[in-house]
Amino acid sequence: MQSYFTKFSYSKARENYHVAVLTNRAVLCDRDERPSMTGIVSYGVYIPKYRIKPSQVAHAWGKEVKGVENSLGVFEKAVASVDEDAVTLAVESSFRALTNGQIEPEKIGAITIGSESHPYAVKPSSTTVAGILGMQGEYLAVDLEFACKAGTAGIQLLSSLVEAKKAQYCLAIGSDVAQAKPSDVLEYTAGSAAAAFILGRDNLIAELLDFTSYSSDTPDFWRKDNEKFPSHAGRFTGGPAYFAHVGKASELIFEKTKMKPSDFDYAVFHMPNGKFPKEAARKLGFSEQQLKPGFVVPFIGNPYSASSMVGLAATLDIAKNGDKIFVCSYGSGAGADAFVFEVTKNITAHQTKNKESVAKQIKNKQYIDYSLLAKNIISKYRI
Repeated sequence: MQSYFTKFSYSKARENYHVAVLTNRAVLCDRDERPSMTGIVSYGVYIPKYRIKPSQVAHAWGKEVKGVENSLGVFEKAVASVDEDAVTLAVESSFRALTNGQIEPEKIGAITIGSESHPYAVKPSSTTVAGILGMQGEYLAVDLEFACKAGTAGIQLLSSLVEAKKAQYCLAIGSDVAQAKPSDVLEYTAGSAAAAFILGRDNLIAELLDFTSYSSDTPDFWRKDNEKFPSHAGRFTGGPAYFAHVGKASELIFEKTKMKPSDFDYAVFHMPNGKFPKEAARKLGFSEQQLKPGFVVPFIGNPYSASSMVGLAATLDIAKNGDKIFVCSYGSGAGADAFVFEVTKNITAHQTKNKESVAKQIKNKQYIDYSLLAKNIISKYRI
């Protein structure tokens, strides 16, 4: 279905006013008066309470401990319990999204779960989550995989169903109990979390103004079917992988929307560590202040598919009406999804209803030693 809006042009000077090309005729319209758009109706996040410091992981393997947290920019990571996996995390975040938005599960017409850690190789996670939530039989369910951007890929795909009026609401989830080979540097930062976003057309808390993607065959991170743990290409994961794709996707969305970094109030990037997103933001022209609200990696590590989605949720937790949010996720293999959101006046009511903000969950923590990680490895990977 052809969208009403085929092009947007924004500037700070216009504040809440936008130029839209509507039926080939330029019109100036207030945000509250323009035709219904697609966007976020509600969201929920679940972060396990257990935490461990990278230095403790290093110590367990007899590796250098001094300065490991500072070198990564990650000071602790969230750890799933032995009875938690990508499905249970997805269920928790989705229940919170439904509760915050006061939406009946029967009204959800489609669900996607992006993850690198689906419990089954052949059995969908999405139908399991849908069944637990109480969704009825007439819905589309899809499991997605594209490394750490599988969750945001769901937002792109499902927004089209909503825009085409094929579904009243859709549920896009990013959930991971991040995989890492024991003693590998990835184990220092691989975290656990889930974020669920309900998309719709009415009572939006944030309008999805536009999005784009940039992809290429860049093998920086992989796990073959018969392998238990992923492999990575070391420093190759930086320049030709993360920075190249995040930079290109960001430039494409700037060109597409005629916007620039200074037009945004906040920016969120995929956070594999504490260094990459800051460097990407600096190169593109974003300030650390724009990055700060959604910069959660120092406190929970990298929950893979949930990383940028938790960052977006943390930003929405403190955003105000009219704020513009830039988001760029990244997935190894490789690709990046870039989004432009604008917060609406409904955000205040949602913030009031949301009893489990990202900041609250970050503070609600219990430190553990390496034994819980070892139990997870033994139970989940049968070794």
